[in-house]
Amino acid sequence: MDVDFLASYPSLLEAKALKEKLSALKLVVFDVDGVLTDGGLLYSAQGEEIKRFNVKDGVAMKLLPKWGVTVAVITAKDSAPLRKRMEDLGVEHFYPGCHDKAAAFDELVETLQLTPEQSAYVGDDVIDLQVMPKVGVSFCPSDAHVLVQRHCHFILNKAAGQGVAREVADVILAFRMALEDAYALAQKPEFEKK
Repeated sequence: MDVDFLASYPSLLEAKALKEKLSALKLVVFDVDGVLTDGGLLYSAQGEEIKRFNVKDGVAMKLLPKWGVTVAVITAKDSAPLRKRMEDLGVEHFYPGCHDKAAAFDELVETLQLTPEQSAYVGDDVIDLQVMPKVGVSFCPSDAHVLVQRHCHFILNKAAGQGVAREVADVILAFRMALEDAYALAQKPEFEKK
């Protein structure tokens, strides 16, 4: 456990049940717009959707599986840039254009043979409330909709598109080991390979 890092999250350290759930996680599911992006929609002159992702999130999404935590993405949107980013990150469990997030989540945990309690979900808007009550731990960005903030277990320090996945990964990994040890894998040249 990385006590120094976790000292900046006193509410986590005080919540024994939440600590146990964080330590037992085997799956983290991310929404995209408003979580991995800032939620803005940009269009080119040709009408193509353009997305801006935070590179720090990419490191997190590649690192978590190395430590036994599967990463999945369930999102209501679908676009070529989004598909490219998920491909670049090697996200195997990707549900684009999904409007029934609860059904996709149920299918995912069944496929992975996990219980919902072994999962975390990161969302920012009311559509994410389909899944958040089902999981062991739910996170939201600091600028998530007020209803999401009321119903999630943990409100992150980061706002949408500003490294939300990285903060989630840091919190999860800090309950398992020193972050220096967790990130030692990311310092190796082969880490950037798929």
